[in-house]
Amino acid sequence: MEAVIGLLLMLLGVSHGVETYCDGRINGAQCYGALGGTVVLRLMDSASEIARYVWSNKTRMIQHRKKNTIVHNLIETRSSFTPIDGTFRINNLSMTDGGEYTLKSFDSFGRSSEPQTLQLTFQAPVSSVLLVSECLSQGEMRVSCSSEGGDSPQYSWTLDGHTLTDAQLLSGNKDSNNITLRQDVSGQLVCSVSNNVSRVSKEETVSTCGFIFIDCISNGTHISQWVLEANNTLCIEQTGVSGWTDHTLLILGLRAAVVILIFSGIAVYFACKKKKTDKTAEGSAVPEEMDYENSVVMVEMRSSASEL
Repeated sequence: MEAVIGLLLMLLGVSHGVETYCDGRINGAQCYGALGGTVVLRLMDSASEIARYVWSNKTRMIQHRKKNTIVHNLIETRSSFTPIDGTFRINNLSMTDGGEYTLKSFDSFGRSSEPQTLQLTFQAPVSSVLLVSECLSQGEMRVSCSSEGGDSPQYSWTLDGHTLTDAQLLSGNKDSNNITLRQDVSGQLVCSVSNNVSRVSKEETVSTCGFIFIDCISNGTHISQWVLEANNTLCIEQTGVSGWTDHTLLILGLRAAVVILIFSGIAVYFACKKKKTDKTAEGSAVPEEMDYENSVVMVEMRSSASEL
């Protein structure tokens, strides 16, 4: 019989080895388990302080314990109880284990405490995750995350270990399974799919789609858009992502003109200085020549006067 049940659980897609925990001390607690897996339910702080208790679901008594002795345990072959912390462990969960449970405790005088309930619900665990990415016409990247199995899957994304932000998304929600990344987003992208009984992640390295952003004025037209770098014929003088604009060229031209004017001024200054020096030298030489001629004339005049 157990072999038949095990086969049926396999056909239903159960996951052996999946273990969940639930604090059943909170009245009305919602607990989850996976078919074929294990659930650990904490029913009380410690059984040593309770004289007697009965734990049952709507149709049958599961366990009855009195004075530190287990009087009855319906699922003894696949369960265990730890009195010191009041946890009840159920292995190889089956459909009959689901539903509402009630714990009734009694003190040494037979007085009953307020009944405590919990609800055990089954979920199929996520088995695998697939990531598919594609580049769109303007360089955006659409990424789809899909999972196999799993009831009520929830999605989350991280990029390089950090939660994906709205600023990195062109469209979509970071809690959905389909997103569109902006043109400049790249790195290690991880999609995680989880529910109350499982969590599975898939990682993929994403890079830009080869687009660059152009922002320039060409032939009097302002161009501001993303273009495929390999086929780009717009603003071809650009470098990086912003490119050379007419404003940039004007600034560079003015700087070059200033440099030329400075060097021209220096050249003119030295030329004027050299010309002034040459004139000064010529002026100094002429008087000396005149003084020599005057001396000769005076000597000749004196000689003639002596002869007379």
